Amino acid sequence: MAEKRNIFLVGPMGAGKSTIGRQLAQELHLQFFDSDQEIEKRTGADISWVFDIEGEAGFRAREESVINDLTEKQGIVLATGGGSIKSKENRNRLSARGIVVYLETSIDKQFARTQRDKRRPLLANADDPREVLEELAGERNDLYNEIADVVVQTDDQSAKVVASQIIKQLDL
Repeated sequence: MAEKRNIFLVGPMGAGKSTIGRQLAQELHLQFFDSDQEIEKRTGADISWVFDIEGEAGFRAREESVINDLTEKQGIVLATGGGSIKSKENRNRLSARGIVVYLETSIDKQFARTQRDKRRPLLANADDPREVLEELAGERNDLYNEIADVVVQTDDQSAKVVASQIIKQLDL
């Protein structure tokens, strides 16, 4: 049997990386990982706490370590944190160790999907969350596109439909 390939999902918060990742892993009979959940498991604390205590820099260092460890596995689907692509090391590892799928979504959808979620440190204390989402998109969208092997639009589509589109585009 051919070596199992890794599929890495990148994109902004609220794009559906975790939900679509679980669906994709299930359909392809692969193991699913979420880098944020893995950080929480390793620290014994939620992401917001890590951000509060260690700041974004501390969180990003932990994220880099987790992504390095997880991308060394074979035959996984990995949902990465929205800001993970800020690190050149992460971008290089993701590109070199698997197929990168950029889950693209509009600011309107992101806002709708994240507005009641209190577990998003970059939005939690923002005066204008929509403005924060727009700023993050400006900083990150080119980086998502730069490393993506495939780009899939997630607005107004179920996780099952998006997973099917990814499978079709990757010819799996």
